[in-house]
Amino acid sequence: MSPVFPMLTVLSMFYYMCLRRRARTATRGEMNSRRAIESNTRALPINVEIVQYAKEVLDFSSHYGSENSMSYTMWNLAGIPNVYPSSGDFTQTAVFRTYGTWWDHCPSARLPFKRTPTTFCSQDYVELAFEEPVYPTAVHILETYHPGAVVRILACSANPYSQNPPAEVRWEILWSEAPTKVNGPQARQFTPCIKQINFPTNLIRLEVNSSLLDYYTELDAVVLHGVKEKPVLSLKTSMIDMNDIDEDEDEEKYGCGMDALNKQFSLVTLREWPTNGYFDKLPYELIQLILSHLTVTDLCRLAQTCKLLYQHCCDPLQYIHLSLQPYWARINDASLEHLQSRCTLIQWLNLSWTGNRGAISVSGFSRFLKVCGSELVRLELSCGHFLNETCLEVITEMCPNLQELNLSSCDKIPPQAFNHIAKVGSLKRLILYRTKVEQTALLSILNFCSELQHLSLGSCVMIEDYDLIASVMGAKCKKLRSLDLWRCKNITESGIAELASGCQLLEELDLGWCPTLQSSTGCFTNLARKLPNLQKLFLTANRSVCDTDIEELAANCTHLRQLDILGTRMVSPASLRKLLESCKDLSLLDVSFCSQIDNRVVLELNANFPNVFIKKSFTQ
Repeated sequence: MSPVFPMLTVLSMFYYMCLRRRARTATRGEMNSRRAIESNTRALPINVEIVQYAKEVLDFSSHYGSENSMSYTMWNLAGIPNVYPSSGDFTQTAVFRTYGTWWDHCPSARLPFKRTPTTFCSQDYVELAFEEPVYPTAVHILETYHPGAVVRILACSANPYSQNPPAEVRWEILWSEAPTKVNGPQARQFTPCIKQINFPTNLIRLEVNSSLLDYYTELDAVVLHGVKEKPVLSLKTSMIDMNDIDEDEDEEKYGCGMDALNKQFSLVTLREWPTNGYFDKLPYELIQLILSHLTVTDLCRLAQTCKLLYQHCCDPLQYIHLSLQPYWARINDASLEHLQSRCTLIQWLNLSWTGNRGAISVSGFSRFLKVCGSELVRLELSCGHFLNETCLEVITEMCPNLQELNLSSCDKIPPQAFNHIAKVGSLKRLILYRTKVEQTALLSILNFCSELQHLSLGSCVMIEDYDLIASVMGAKCKKLRSLDLWRCKNITESGIAELASGCQLLEELDLGWCPTLQSSTGCFTNLARKLPNLQKLFLTANRSVCDTDIEELAANCTHLRQLDILGTRMVSPASLRKLLESCKDLSLLDVSFCSQIDNRVVLELNANFPNVFIKKSFTQ
């Protein structure tokens, strides 16, 4: 090979890096919503790089903020930065609902699905639309507080602004990595090395995992760099990770696209093997136990090796618990159709994040449940935007043994559809976070589902009278152990009194951002006296929480593990010491923006109570 070509490649890469550096170091005034950088056409085949901020937030799994506000919501990711390069806790940023591992250690925590691939660790996501479809060359994520949560960046082939939706929607991973611990909460611009793809995109998805963070991560803006014409030569040859090469080869070998996955599900033609080796000598149950450690895709691949293993891999006992969430981008009607014969005994099913943009139809979902729903005990459908009233009706008819139903962020389900849930009298867990459930339907559910133990109504903005809801809970739901009323706008001391009197088994209660509750009415002291089993209590952003409330908690709720009193002005260091001395199991105490608790007090409390994570947020 002539030495000229490597030299040209090196020069091209050098010039490209110079352009990138120039783009990064431009002043904010130069970085408009869309900008083109002209380059030397003789040196590079790509002569224009477009730089654009997100135009619109299309979808997300959760956010800290309210549905009727911009503070701490995902919608803050649209447009130019509001905060960056400043660091700290700012309301103008995008914040997800959870952080750390605290939510995994409370009474409402759900058991994880086994067989989840180790490469899938995403907990939340947000999807962003940009003005111009481009071939991505870089993605900049402006993180302003506790960075390090982003674990995956994906690009979609569908143009959200096109009048003609494509026949097939493709998602390509631009970058992925396991969660990492970042030293310090300071702002940063995160620019991972992304993979080159063969289609233009203006739809980018960020997936996050906040389990290693000490507090909520805050994102300010996302910048997409790209070119209009498909690059002829990859300019990142020297920066390719060998692990990425292995993954690509693995995808080519096994076929990880939608069609290939469906072919694996439906494979029936097998090679003739003269013998199955030593597997013929193993007990059937032992082989089943060995295969139970494989992921779904590994089972599909193994089924192609011989008839014996095909029989084992298609045994319905291998699909008692099935999570398809890690494969959300590849699951469609055909996938469910191919899985039907294997899932006749399924008890746990996770279809969260799947089926959007037409991948799963109402008829496809209904056909699957009619065959596989009779034994279902747990059904996870978080962010399933294909769901409608027909789907809920099918669930209630086909799943008579259902005990757990998660409809978190299914915001496309019409309000009247939730009436069907009342038919499932065996329900023990119901998650309606960020849904449009209305009061009449919820009252019906509470009246007929008296076995409920865990109920999430966080950010349900269509409920008009939470006092009435709390009163019915107290009368009908005596077994309730956890209740999420995050950001309910109109519950008062009357509703709290009814709730505390009737639901005395409560171990977890989230009253964060409930502005109508006032300590002066005695509602918090009443809670402390009536609910001695409390392990988690969130009174986030209630400015009226005072020393009396904290002292009542110390005296009556000695099993308390997590307490959030962010934003109160009325709590003193002395009452916190009493609480920490009394509640030996306390592991989380959030005193962010508590005016009487300064950093000196936090340091002192940390020194005296080292087993408690005491959080004090700040703004610069």
